[in-house]
Amino acid sequence: MHGIWLEDRRLSMRTDLAEPSIDGEVMVRVRVAGVCNTDLEVLRGYRSLNGILGHEFMGVVLDAGPLMGRRVVGEINIRPRDCRCAACARGDVTHCARRTVLGINGRSGTFAECVSLPIENLHVVPDTVPDEAAVFVEPLAAACEVLEQVGVGPRDRVVVVGPGKLGLLCAQVLATTGCTVTVVGRRPAALALARRLGLTACDLANAPNGNDLVVDCTGTPDGFAASRGLVRPRGTLVLKSTYVGELTVDMSRLVVDEIRLIGSRCGPFPRALQLLIDRTVQVTPLIEARYPLAQGLAALEHAERPGAQKILIDIPG
Repeated sequence: MHGIWLEDRRLSMRTDLAEPSIDGEVMVRVRVAGVCNTDLEVLRGYRSLNGILGHEFMGVVLDAGPLMGRRVVGEINIRPRDCRCAACARGDVTHCARRTVLGINGRSGTFAECVSLPIENLHVVPDTVPDEAAVFVEPLAAACEVLEQVGVGPRDRVVVVGPGKLGLLCAQVLATTGCTVTVVGRRPAALALARRLGLTACDLANAPNGNDLVVDCTGTPDGFAASRGLVRPRGTLVLKSTYVGELTVDMSRLVVDEIRLIGSRCGPFPRALQLLIDRTVQVTPLIEARYPLAQGLAALEHAERPGAQKILIDIPG
């Protein structure tokens, strides 16, 4: 099997990889995979993975069974079937104490010809959603998670800091509530893309202050500081990006201003799929480039460029 192999934080293209074979799981032929900032953070040491990188994908089920031949996407947190940890007992399986995470922690991922997942992790993609849109389901679900955690309504003032691929998904999802959303960033091209998506966008110097909700999608200490400065007392600050290394936080200001601080990651796939079916959220304008799997290392190098939007890897077969 062909794939992109990560070992000791070094990448290589391999043609001799064994196909995944896990008892009780479903084999999926990957058609297209997306490069996520978390993949790049793994390369920088966010997690110690030796295996195939990647977790955003759309593929076709190969195994006989109820999903054979169907196009699917997959949730990335995999719990052992026999787990009885406290998180699993309360139905919070994305926080299972024994979980593996596709292409991130303890399990090889999707930058390869095939991937294996439990059937309960798979979601069928309707025919009306093209491959290049379906590959966005996982990050779009992560964007939807903000609305699972925070009540947002038409009277709320919301800022999304960081107009990258995840930030632009979050802003579009938040806009479905009728709230006032402003996207804040540094790069003119990213702000222009936000405006083409119908969003209000500006640089930090012109960002509105005193916001009810601020979503930090930067994954940087400077981005966190900027986000913290834009939220009103008793407002909510959502952290939507993983960080490598330490983040210095003035906890006294958080306490004095009574800021609600929320970490946010994986989210509801059905809600994300419905947004794509209804075409409520635009995802294909975020695609900056597509590479065949044979040029996968070049795809990851492209994704590392400052300001890069979504890079896709097409996998023939």
